[in-house]
Amino acid sequence: MLDVIKLVSCYRMGQQKGDSEELEEWLPNSNEGKPKGRRQRGTDETGEKKKVTKRVAKPKEPKPKAERKPRVARVPKVKKEKTNTKQQTEDAVLPKPELQQYVAVKEEASHNACRLSINLSSNNAGDMPDECPSSSQHVPKVKKEEPDDSFTFDEPAQKKQKTTNSAQGRPIKLKSGNSCVEDLQMNWDPIQVLAEKSGVEQWVCANIVQLFQEENTIPFMVRYRKELINHMDADAVRDVQLTLEELRSVAKKSRSVSQTLKKEGVLTSELEMALKNCTTADEIDHVYAPYKKGSKLSKARRAKELGLEPVALALLQEPQKLDLQSSIQPNTKGLSTLDEVATGVQEILADMIAKDKETLTYVQSLKPKDIAKFSLYTDFTCDVQRIQHHQTLAINRGENLKILTVKVNIPDRVKNDFCRWCINVRWRPQGFARPELMTILKNAVEDSYKRFILPFLSRGYRSKLTASAEKESIAMFVRNLRQRLLMCPVRGRVIMGVDPGFHHGCKIAILSPTSQILHTDVVYLHGPAKHKEAEKLRHLICPTIVIGNGKACRETEAFFTDLIKQRFFKPLDVSYCITDEAGASIYSVSPEAVKEMPDMDPNLRSAVSIGRRVQDPLAELIKIDPKHIGIGTYQHDVSQSLLRAALDGVVQECVSFVGVDINICSETLMRHIAGLNAGRARSIMEWKEKNGPFLNREQLKLVKGLGPKSFQQCAGFIRINPETVRRYTSKSQVLNILQATIGAEKKKGKGSGSISNQFNPLDQTCIHPESYSIALRFLSQIGGSLDQMGSAGLRQGIESSLKSRGLDVLAKSLDTTPETLQLIVDGLTQPPGFDIRQDFEQADFKREIVSMNDLHDGMVVTGRVTNTALFGAFVDIGVGRSGLIPKRFITPDKLPVDQRQRSLALGPGERVEVRVINVDHQRNRITLDLIRVLR
Repeated sequence: MLDVIKLVSCYRMGQQKGDSEELEEWLPNSNEGKPKGRRQRGTDETGEKKKVTKRVAKPKEPKPKAERKPRVARVPKVKKEKTNTKQQTEDAVLPKPELQQYVAVKEEASHNACRLSINLSSNNAGDMPDECPSSSQHVPKVKKEEPDDSFTFDEPAQKKQKTTNSAQGRPIKLKSGNSCVEDLQMNWDPIQVLAEKSGVEQWVCANIVQLFQEENTIPFMVRYRKELINHMDADAVRDVQLTLEELRSVAKKSRSVSQTLKKEGVLTSELEMALKNCTTADEIDHVYAPYKKGSKLSKARRAKELGLEPVALALLQEPQKLDLQSSIQPNTKGLSTLDEVATGVQEILADMIAKDKETLTYVQSLKPKDIAKFSLYTDFTCDVQRIQHHQTLAINRGENLKILTVKVNIPDRVKNDFCRWCINVRWRPQGFARPELMTILKNAVEDSYKRFILPFLSRGYRSKLTASAEKESIAMFVRNLRQRLLMCPVRGRVIMGVDPGFHHGCKIAILSPTSQILHTDVVYLHGPAKHKEAEKLRHLICPTIVIGNGKACRETEAFFTDLIKQRFFKPLDVSYCITDEAGASIYSVSPEAVKEMPDMDPNLRSAVSIGRRVQDPLAELIKIDPKHIGIGTYQHDVSQSLLRAALDGVVQECVSFVGVDINICSETLMRHIAGLNAGRARSIMEWKEKNGPFLNREQLKLVKGLGPKSFQQCAGFIRINPETVRRYTSKSQVLNILQATIGAEKKKGKGSGSISNQFNPLDQTCIHPESYSIALRFLSQIGGSLDQMGSAGLRQGIESSLKSRGLDVLAKSLDTTPETLQLIVDGLTQPPGFDIRQDFEQADFKREIVSMNDLHDGMVVTGRVTNTALFGAFVDIGVGRSGLIPKRFITPDKLPVDQRQRSLALGPGERVEVRVINVDHQRNRITLDLIRVLR
C-alpha cells in the first residue's frame, strides 16, 4: 500500500511593480463525496479557466557584431571582492520574473522504512529556454526579487525596536584600542553587518557591542542601560549577541583558512582579501573550495595527472586553436582514444565549475532565499503554505533513527537555468568553439551539476531548514521556561506536598510558609487500609495540598476530593492543586538535594520539591536542569550548546529581575544572579558564615573575589531586607558584623569608614547604588524622605511632581536620563517586599474533580496552559489529561494586542477559555479551540 501525501507551498519571486496579488491558500472541499485536490491557479470557483494576459517582452534589435565587445573567457581565478556585501548579494540574486516555487512532500510507506521526499518544483519549468551551443548569444536581464518585509503571524517578529514612543538613547563611540573592528580583523564593518543581519539599528548595535566588551550582563543592560539599547528586551539583546558570536566565528574561520593556504604556499593578496570580505561561513567555503585538496582517486585528479588540465583551460581561452587529436597517446590509459581525452577534459571542467565561487553563488540564487517561507504539512489531506518547524525536526529525527529516507528534489528549471548560464556567461569560450568542443563543455556542465552542484544544493536546503527549526524550537523553550519560572509564588501558607504512588505509597511533606520541612511521611491511600490512612491524614492535613501530576495522580486526586466533599477535615477548608512534577525524581538524587537534605529518603525529597514548586517556583526550579522541567519539544534534536546558552541566559534574567534577598537565599539561587558565578556565590556564603548577614549592599565589596565590575552587575539585583536581618540576628551579632566590616576594610587596604555600617532603605529596592545620590536629590526636590518609601503619601507627591513638570524635565534637572529616573520612581513607590511575579499567574486550587466523560463537543471550559510546542499549546482543563489547541486555532484575533507578535503567542501558566472540539476516548486525546486569553 502506498500512501501519497502531497502539499503545495507557493512562493512568488520577482513580482512586477504594482502587483499586489496575495498567495492563495488552498482550502479543502467541504463536500465529502468529491475527490480532494488542490485548486489550480488561474481558475475560478466553477472550474473554468480565467483569461490570463501574458506580458510579451518587446524584442530587442540585434546589435551589429562589430559593436559587441568580445567576452573574455572566465577561468577559475580568485577575484578581489568588493567590500559592500549588500551590493554583492543583490547582484548575485537573479530570479526569473513571475516564477513560482512549490514544495511537495511525499511519504511512501514500504515494508520496514518510509521514504519521504521534499520536492522543490516549478509550474513553469518547461518554459525555460535550453542552453545554446554557441557563444554568440546573450542572457537576458531579469528583474531582481523584491524582499517582503510584511509581518506574518506565523513568523518571528522583527527585532528592530520601535522608537516613536521611546527615547532614541545616546550612541556611544567604540574605544579605538579595543574595538570590534580590530578584534575581528576583517574588511567589513562588523557593526554595519551586525545591524543588517539582526535587524537592529546600527547605533544600537554599536552600543550593545561596547557594553558586551565592558563585560556587562544582559539583565544589567536591559534594566539599567535601557537608553543605550533602545529599550530592547532580553530576547532581542540575546539574538544580537548570538549574531555577534557568529560573526566572530566567521572571522576566526577566515584566519584559519588563510593560515592553511599560507602553509600550502597558495595564499595571494587577492585571495586573502576575498577571505576577509566574507561575512558567512558559506562564503568562506565558496572562496576556499577551489583550493581544497580532493581525493587522489578522483576523476579530475587522474585527468590532471595525465596532463589534460592545459587542454581544459585552452578550451575556455583559445578554443579556435585547440586540437584534441594532439593529446592522444595510444599506449597511455585515459589518453588512448579521442573519447578518453574528451572525457578527461570534461571531468576537469566539471571539477572546476563545482569549485568556482561565482558559480556556486549563482546557483544558490536560483533557490528560494527564505527557507522559512516553505512548509511541510500538519494535515495529511490538505495543502498548507508554510513549513512547520516541528516537522523539520521530526523528519531529521526519523532520518537519524534510520526510519525515514529524505530526498530533496530540485526542479529541472534550476538545472536548465544553471546550464544555460554556465555555457553562455560564466564558462563561455573566448572565441568560436566547434560543435564537438561545445558538446564537451555542455557535458561537463551537466556532469558537474549532477555530481557536485545537486548535492551542494540539497545539503544547503536541509541545513537552512534545520537551522531555522532549531532557532524557533529554542525560542519556544526560552518563552516556556521564562513563564514557568515567573509564576506567582503562593506565600504565607503551610503546604502539604504529595508525590503520588500505588505500591510504594504516597510520599508527603509538610512545609512551613518559609519552605522549612516540618514533617515527612508515607501514606498508602490506594490499598485495603486506606480508611486507616485517612485518619492519619486528619492529624497531618493542612489547608493547602499540592499533588504531583505523575503516576497515581488521578486516583490520589479522587481520594482527596471524596474526603473534602465529606467535610472530613472540618473545620479546615481544604483545597488542592495539581503541579507538574517533571524533574523532581532527577533532583531528588542530585548532589544539590543530598547536600540540602542529607538524611532524607530520595522519595521524600521529591515530595518536598513538589510542595516548594508552588511556594516559590523560581527558587525551586532553578535547582533542576531546565531540559528536565518538561517544557518545549524536540530538545534532543537541536544544538545542545545553543540550547544550554539560551536556557542559562533566561534563568539568569528571571532570577535577576525578581531580585534575591542575599541573607536567606540558597547558594544555588545566588549563582544565577547577573555578575555572579559558582565561585563568587561560594565566597559570599563563606563571608556570611564567618561574619553573619549583610547589613547593606556596600558590604559586598568586602567579599573576596567580588571586584568592582562584579559588584556593578549584581548589586541592583540583590536585596537587603532589614526584617530578615533582625529576625535572624541578635544585637551582639550585629556588633560582631560591624567589627568584621572594619577589619575587612583594613585588610583590603581601604580607608576606615569608606563602607557604611548602617542599613540603607534603598537596598530593598531595584534602584542601583550608582543612582542613590540621584534618588536622594529627587526626594529632596519633592519634599520626601527615605522612611516614606512605598507609602501612599510619597506616591501622591511623586505623581503630582511628574504631572506638573514632566519626567524629561525632572530628569534633566537631576542630570540623569528619563529611564534612570523612571526606575527610581518605581523603586520609591513600590511597597516593601514588592515582587514582579505578583502580576503573573498563580496555581489554581480546587475542591472537586471532573473527568473526560463529563466533556462533550462544543462545551466551553477554562484552563491553564501547561506547555507549548511548535504545533500547538497543551491546556489543563481539570480532567486529568491536557487538551491540545492546534496552532491553526491560535489566531491573532483571539489574543491580546501585546501577544500578537509572539510565535504561537501562548505560554505556560496563562489562563484561557477554550471550546471542546473533539474528545477521543480511545486514544485519550482532547482537541480544543481557543476562544480568548483570560486576564
